[in-house]
Amino acid sequence: MRKYSIIVPIVMLVFFNILSIETLAMVNYPVDSMVFLESDSLYTKENSKTLYKEDEEVVQVFNSGNNTVLLTKSDIYLMSQIVYEESKGEPYEGKVAVASVILNRVTHPSFPKSVENVVKQKNAFSCVINGNITAKPDDSSTKAVMDAILGTDPTNNAVFFYNPKIATSKWMKDVPKTNIKSIGNHVFFDAKK
Repeated sequence: MRKYSIIVPIVMLVFFNILSIETLAMVNYPVDSMVFLESDSLYTKENSKTLYKEDEEVVQVFNSGNNTVLLTKSDIYLMSQIVYEESKGEPYEGKVAVASVILNRVTHPSFPKSVENVVKQKNAFSCVINGNITAKPDDSSTKAVMDAILGTDPTNNAVFFYNPKIATSKWMKDVPKTNIKSIGNHVFFDAKK
């Protein structure tokens, strides 16, 4: 389970525009050590003042270890699209697991540092074609994303998943795996180093 005891109050404060990036430093989050993520951009202390664009306002905070990720409505919708497409017919836990993989990748040093770049990384998700996804997510997919953001991770921080019955990727089938967990038809794992 991810640590999020302080996150819920911060989420509410950020959501209602009561808490700004500058005041995050006053609640035991040193701004220098935070990574602010939004669809295309990596935010640092120096350029964090541009974080609150009117159409891309932060609505959720995700915390994993020493990483704090601020998520926009666009990020949450994009994640919901992926969850909907990648986990049709899977149990609810499998939907949360797919959302968790996206968040785990955003905070993992080997992957891009934004939801959009993780999702649109070449061959990352079979439902993304030429950087586009047109799915209309259902309520269950959006709820699964929110549960993952609030700290539920049934994968134990896995960064890969596949369905062994229908997978076409030779790498996915053959890579040595660790941290393996089966949920529904999917297998969640990390690649051995």
